[in-house]
Amino acid sequence: MVKRVAVIGAGCSGLTAIKSCLEEGHEPICFEKSHDIGGLWRYTETVEDKRASLYSSVVTNTSKEMMCYSDFPMPDDFPAYLHNSKVLEYLRLYADHFRLLKYIQFETEVCQVTKSPNFTMNGQWEVLTKKNGTEKKECFDAVMVCNGHHVDHYLPLESFPGIEKFKGHYIHSRFYKKSEDYHGKTVLVVGIGNSAGDISVEISSKAKQVYLSTRQGTWVVSRISHHGYPVDMALATRFFFWFSNLLPAYLFNKMNEKHMSSWFDHGNYGLEPENRSFSREPIVNDYLPSQILCGAIRVKPNISTFTETSVIFEDGTVVEDLDEVIFATGYSISFPFLDDSVIRVDNNKVALYKNVFPLSHEKPTIAFLGLVQPLGSLLPVSEIQARWATQVFKGTAHLPSVSKMKNYYQKSVEQKLKRFGRSRFQTLQTFFIGYMDEIAVEIGVRPNIIVLFLKDPRFAWNVFFGPCTPYQYRLTGPGKWSGARKAVLTQWSRTLNPAKTRVVQRFQSKTKQIVVLFGLAAAILVCVYYIAFKNHQQESL
Repeated sequence: MVKRVAVIGAGCSGLTAIKSCLEEGHEPICFEKSHDIGGLWRYTETVEDKRASLYSSVVTNTSKEMMCYSDFPMPDDFPAYLHNSKVLEYLRLYADHFRLLKYIQFETEVCQVTKSPNFTMNGQWEVLTKKNGTEKKECFDAVMVCNGHHVDHYLPLESFPGIEKFKGHYIHSRFYKKSEDYHGKTVLVVGIGNSAGDISVEISSKAKQVYLSTRQGTWVVSRISHHGYPVDMALATRFFFWFSNLLPAYLFNKMNEKHMSSWFDHGNYGLEPENRSFSREPIVNDYLPSQILCGAIRVKPNISTFTETSVIFEDGTVVEDLDEVIFATGYSISFPFLDDSVIRVDNNKVALYKNVFPLSHEKPTIAFLGLVQPLGSLLPVSEIQARWATQVFKGTAHLPSVSKMKNYYQKSVEQKLKRFGRSRFQTLQTFFIGYMDEIAVEIGVRPNIIVLFLKDPRFAWNVFFGPCTPYQYRLTGPGKWSGARKAVLTQWSRTLNPAKTRVVQRFQSKTKQIVVLFGLAAAILVCVYYIAFKNHQQESL
């Protein structure tokens, strides 16, 4: 049965929601408050109300092969890591290729979403929208919420005594755009996430001095791994995920800590996390250690209090003549168009079955996309969530009973507490491969590694030991893509070729091959000699 589906938001989650609806034969109508697609990835010079914002220099933390949609590889000439403008370009290419724009109503704000009077019978929703001051109410068979979780900034000023006395200027990182405004100033950045690291580094080239205040510390990783490969492609493999799951949590954390410290000793830079018993999300930053080493950034502990012109830290140290403070203290999940009876946010936690479906609705006709913080990219995660949700709407995929969903949710919360800790910023965190596989099982698209090894060992080797790119979830089952196998086999060339802008003649390559061949020949001769010697000994006896 065809369902009329309301999609709220035309960012990376909303676009793939539209496409998934079309694949399952639904009729999507997407409501976008602004005049264009892109969501978080569309940079604007000023901060727009009720819309995610980013600063002009943002570059992705995940490589292009790991963050693309599963049936639409990024262009060959795109670099491994993308400036935000390139991500927006990719989203435009995706929307054009699959002809999604005609399903989007721009400059249309969703004001309210409520259950229809006969919800228990038909599961329908009433959606109230506003465009050019005119309100309109429509009925939909299902709703997909794709408004993201980087809109309402979290700024707990009560946690910073004396801030009301401070005569300098302070903002939340949501309102930061460019570093030029901080030329010659003394700046304090509060927080230790990716935004805090990026902003500290960028400002340090212009400011008189930058201080970075962190309560707990963090691990820092470079985008570049061994041999120059993107770090996520090197680490996000099925083999590594399988192996890490065999280890006790403490041993995994120890191994993870050793890897994180292989670049530099975090303790010497004041960055080492205080509690290392949890798997904290590292920040990705290639320049932060260098700027600390050069003295441009000084890492400080938690803040004790502000004065009119200074800040005092918990270790008793003081920074005088402080000009600017940037609070990179994260965001709060919110759904201003939904009543608490539909979904309730409690201390940044939302009770959802596998981060998508509410636990207690009689009809599974509302889904939330992108409410997850994987140790990887969000684009393919939102996509597989959309594929699952639209199949549930259609009736080809089914949810368990309410009691089973609640039990599952409770167990997952307990596991996250053990793995990631109790911080409000850890509520959405999960492992990329584990979560992708979890949803893939729901719709029958998780690759069967054993069968692959039996049928196609060479390809199976790439799938198991190579990076777990999104194409793997188009190899089989509903939505199978004929180009998935080729995309997996050519992923490294698309990653590395854009950087090969100067041809390098590697004359030593043949020499290496000759050495290897001689080594193999020598090894064979030794084995033959050893066998012959043993046979001679036996004959002598």
